[in-house]
Amino acid sequence: MAKKIIQVNRNPVYEIGMISTVFGKDTQFFGDLAFKKSLQINGTFEGEITSGGYLVIGEGAVVKANINAKAVIVNGTVYGNIEAREKLEIQAKGKVYGNIRTAKLKIADGVIFEGSCEMIKPYEEISEKTAPAAKVEAAG
Repeated sequence: MAKKIIQVNRNPVYEIGMISTVFGKDTQFFGDLAFKKSLQINGTFEGEITSGGYLVIGEGAVVKANINAKAVIVNGTVYGNIEAREKLEIQAKGKVYGNIRTAKLKIADGVIFEGSCEMIKPYEEISEKTAPAAKVEAAG
């Protein structure tokens, strides 16, 4: 009889769903990072981050980057500007040193935030309003 191997996924689960990829606490990453689904950084990152998905900055993580993502959850330290098209959540141990732009903002007690905040319209509404109207011509 063959043994079945069951792998338990230990990636964190948030309100946004399960995180696809996790950079561990000992991870150091330098450069430009682009991803589509979800990522949690628990180590150190320096560069630029662009994503159509979700980014979680874990407790103890240090990120020195400008961030542009669909949603961002900060529980570590970010040095740089953050643009979260859907929502930005800064949890109790989060620290943000930079400007933020987001459609929805949630800040817990105890957060350190040094910068300015700009509230923007949700990404979907912006897309619909700025998309060119369809042009219909009658043949005649």
